[in-house]
Amino acid sequence: MSKLLKIGIVGCGAIGSSLARVIISDFSDTAELASLYDSDIDKAYKLANKFHNQKLAVLNLDDLVNKADLVIEATKIEAAFSIAKKSISASRDIMIMSVGGIIKHYKELLVLAKDKNARIFIPSGAICGIDGLKAAACGKINKVILTKKPPKAFLGVPYLLKQKIRLDSISDDTVLFEGNAFSAIRAFPQNINVAATLSLAGIGPEKTLVRIIASPDITQNIHEIEIESEAGRIITRTENVIHPDNPKTSYLAVLSAIANLRQILEPVKIGT
Repeated sequence: MSKLLKIGIVGCGAIGSSLARVIISDFSDTAELASLYDSDIDKAYKLANKFHNQKLAVLNLDDLVNKADLVIEATKIEAAFSIAKKSISASRDIMIMSVGGIIKHYKELLVLAKDKNARIFIPSGAICGIDGLKAAACGKINKVILTKKPPKAFLGVPYLLKQKIRLDSISDDTVLFEGNAFSAIRAFPQNINVAATLSLAGIGPEKTLVRIIASPDITQNIHEIEIESEAGRIITRTENVIHPDNPKTSYLAVLSAIANLRQILEPVKIGT
């Protein structure tokens, strides 16, 4: 019998909980949920109790890493880098959901992963077109642009408060921000993981253009991507349904992590 891949999940919110359920229900032949950790330990115990196994909850990140072959980070961008660094330093593979939190340290993590023989997995998240972008990046890419969301998606964003932009007064499509992915991630840390993923897959955060548009006519998070390359022009539009347990999370982001996990566990890999 093949050894089961032991998976530890850091972050027991909507994404972490969804992944934990799927690991137990759909991947029991190839993987096992080994441990759960959250900075709010009550969340970890609450989730563990849903699976009738309190032993899944651990009290610190070190315990989780020690019990896992693969660590899944499903927390916040502020914590992503430290979780990734600790996991990779222990030669553990890691799947990173809060991609915006590691983009400034990506090269450091890449060097560390090579040294420790660990792998870093970054799901496509709430956007389509990553396969095409990765393929185009093997040639020459001239431009990558990402846009647009409904105004309510930006409630409480400090950048908008600083710019004195009132979301409740927006009546037409309004450009809230335009700049490179680095600047976008700093200004909209809770909204723009997709920009980080897009830039890492393509021409980098300095060259990837992010145009954030608040559109009162839409109710879903819409990500439109335009890629111009020597291989052709690629345009994708993803109209996301929100996660039923967290309105700040797109359901597709969770499903992309599940698809990524399937790629890790199954012998056949489809897509680039």
